[in-house]
Amino acid sequence: MPSRRLFLTSAAVVASGVIGFFAGRQGHAPTPAPQTPSIASPSSGDRPLIGIASLNDSNYIRAVRDHGGIPVVLPNTDGSVARIDDYLEKLDGLLMPGGLDIPPSEYGEEPHPTVSVLSDERYRFERQLIAKWIKESDKPLLGICLGSQWMNVASGGTLIQDIPSEKGGNHRDTLHPVTIEPDSRLSRIFESSGFEVNSHHYQAVDTLGQGLRIVATSPDGIVEATESTDASRFLVGVQWHPERLIESDPAQARLFEAFIEAARNHAVSK
Repeated sequence: MPSRRLFLTSAAVVASGVIGFFAGRQGHAPTPAPQTPSIASPSSGDRPLIGIASLNDSNYIRAVRDHGGIPVVLPNTDGSVARIDDYLEKLDGLLMPGGLDIPPSEYGEEPHPTVSVLSDERYRFERQLIAKWIKESDKPLLGICLGSQWMNVASGGTLIQDIPSEKGGNHRDTLHPVTIEPDSRLSRIFESSGFEVNSHHYQAVDTLGQGLRIVATSPDGIVEATESTDASRFLVGVQWHPERLIESDPAQARLFEAFIEAARNHAVSK
């Protein structure tokens, strides 16, 4: 299809340019752009197009690019939601990354003093993007940290606004183990009942959103991962940052591989 070929070509160029931009800003030597795949239909083996919302860390690009996907950065400029329907149509998967906090008014609460909310532009864009992605598509979604919290809030759930004062304990800038439910998609992906993760959050799931199940917890009972109750859909959110762990713990790459393979399979099936 000509429109998809044009979109694929543009996406590859944009992704390569953004990779170079972030590598330059962070002082890393530029990583050579991967060879652009042949532009063909998904059934002939295309790398799936993975949208990354409001990018703030080049590790997300590398994780998608290096594990089978074409990363496409989705701008939240001016908070515009005008192209979201296009994203739902053209993209094969969506990655919702980490960031600041969802305004507690989104789930009917007053803000705790420690809350630091997203910019208005990012909030308005991501609010509509994830709501539409969950409710109007059946395409794969991976939420990381804030992205996992967005999954819960967009599904009607609420958040613990400040773990230290509300529940006790620390989940910010530390390491801790997680236990994974044995009958979950997450356990099949990692082939493990648990492992140690990095932790950079002070909020987490409180009331669980509709259509979600808790599939990983920390020793103090804080929710560390959720997924869809629909076993046929890849809808996974984790509180840790696997994109930062891949170098020290290669097993974390399995989450990106499974996500991108689900996006590829969905594209082929359509």
